[in-house]
Amino acid sequence: MDIPAPIPVQPTRFLDKVRSYMRLRGMAYKTEKTYLFWIKRFIRFHERQHPEIMGSTEVEAFLSHLVLHANVSVSTQRVALNALVFLYREFLGKPLDDLNFERSRKPVKLPTVFSAEEARSVIRNLKGDYKLVAMLLYGSGLRINEALRLRVKDVDFDMQQLIVRSGKGSKDRITLLPERLVEPLKQQIDSALHLHQADLLKGSGSVYLPAGLARKYPNASQEPGWQYMFPAQTLSKDPRSGIHRRHHLQDRTVQKHFRRAIQAAGIRKLAGSHTFRHSFATRLLEAGYDIRTIQKLLGHSDIRTTEIYTHVVRKGGFGVRSPVDEGF
Repeated sequence: MDIPAPIPVQPTRFLDKVRSYMRLRGMAYKTEKTYLFWIKRFIRFHERQHPEIMGSTEVEAFLSHLVLHANVSVSTQRVALNALVFLYREFLGKPLDDLNFERSRKPVKLPTVFSAEEARSVIRNLKGDYKLVAMLLYGSGLRINEALRLRVKDVDFDMQQLIVRSGKGSKDRITLLPERLVEPLKQQIDSALHLHQADLLKGSGSVYLPAGLARKYPNASQEPGWQYMFPAQTLSKDPRSGIHRRHHLQDRTVQKHFRRAIQAAGIRKLAGSHTFRHSFATRLLEAGYDIRTIQKLLGHSDIRTTEIYTHVVRKGGFGVRSPVDEGF
């Protein structure tokens, strides 16, 4: 799911050319998939006309359609806009004029947050790797794929920190390693490396590396430090090279276990893996930590994204005590 699909060495199809350009720019694979999705949707909306013969007028019509007919959110329309601005300004070299389109006015939804007891209850209903992943999301503020992509070398026990590499926006960051997870993570590393040794004895034991690193360090894929913290139970075939490798756990599998645990905990909120990350930020705010510190731990580029959690701290209504709680 997070390994770039193969493309021709000399692409001829338009979308393959766009994809190749993105990879030359070093853009994150998730960004590549998202931008390609919106570019394809834009082309189909205009009955498969080539983007070269379209421009600002067609972009405005498409963005307005997303609001007036598809009823998308502010953030979704913004992503579509970013994708098309990239297409025209960066790839085609034809910057769009000042765009005039109907902008989404759907209010921003507040994040769903677990109470401390709810979070503990969900975690108690998980086992093995899935329990440890949940504790990382709740204890370190990771996104689910950030946790699943952790490699052995990304855990710094001496500095008591985790290094999140190529997070959202292709940015690296450092976040805390909870004391309670030090021993479980050491055991997890031992287990992952034991499995790695078994793979080596069978003639396998390599792990996926981004193309640049794979060329620069041809033997790194078999080194212990590059192995995933949460390896998959079985080997899988790399869609580009055809090599059978052990990838990390798939987020869909982990999400399935999370949904079962949430249901078993009797929680009726619309919750999922990201709820642990929301809850991490909310707990830190409740504890009085500076919002700039929380922003860095979460990896938010805009402080306004972090400020949304000020609306969901445990004492709602800006911390005001209701008159009805004073007694009669």
